[in-house]
Amino acid sequence: MRSLAILLLLLSFSACEDKKKTADTPAAPQETEAVSESVDLPKETEEEAPVYPKITDENVVEFMTAYGAENPESRVAIETQYGSIEIELYEDTPLHRASFIYLVKQEYFDGTFFHRVVPNFIIQGGNSDNKSTPKKRHKIGKRYLIPAELDNGRIHEYGTVSGAKDYRDNPDNKTVPFEFFIFLGPESSTAHLNGSYTIFGRVTKGMDVVEKIAKVSHDEGDWPLQNVYISAKVID
Repeated sequence: MRSLAILLLLLSFSACEDKKKTADTPAAPQETEAVSESVDLPKETEEEAPVYPKITDENVVEFMTAYGAENPESRVAIETQYGSIEIELYEDTPLHRASFIYLVKQEYFDGTFFHRVVPNFIIQGGNSDNKSTPKKRHKIGKRYLIPAELDNGRIHEYGTVSGAKDYRDNPDNKTVPFEFFIFLGPESSTAHLNGSYTIFGRVTKGMDVVEKIAKVSHDEGDWPLQNVYISAKVID
């Protein structure tokens, strides 16, 4: 009996000891799924980009006049893999200045090429064989032309920037808005240019880059064998 009583006492003490240890041992951390609380955070306010109408022959003068008044910048940088070309746009060709600034700000020129190179004459930019280019033109207004601005009496000189021209049914020498060319010379080759193509700017920095581009290898249609990519930004 005494032995049984001692055995029961030991068992009772052991049970109490286990319970105490269990109670004092901290529980292992459990991985819990994060609970997302709905919190109203202040939203950053950004000005919405203005939505412009498609440009047509009917609204081009009104549109560019108003846009030019609101966007007076006159300096643009054109980046290529050969370096940067800086252009100053003339105030006395306001429609062409406004048009060029508009196209730069609409990022039209980004991804286009200097697609025609004629050594000792011109390099012409603003076109490409990418599918994105006609899509951009369609969005902006594919078929409009800019009225000629030729009354300032300027002639083509080394570094002048002019608008390209559509020869089809274009007796008024209107400009194709999406393409431009930089003149290299010689001045003796300008007889068919002066008075027919609007000169709306000049290169102020980077004529060495223009010269490099003019000398790249090209095919029989004057298209460079290696694409000369363009990106453009307004600098002032």
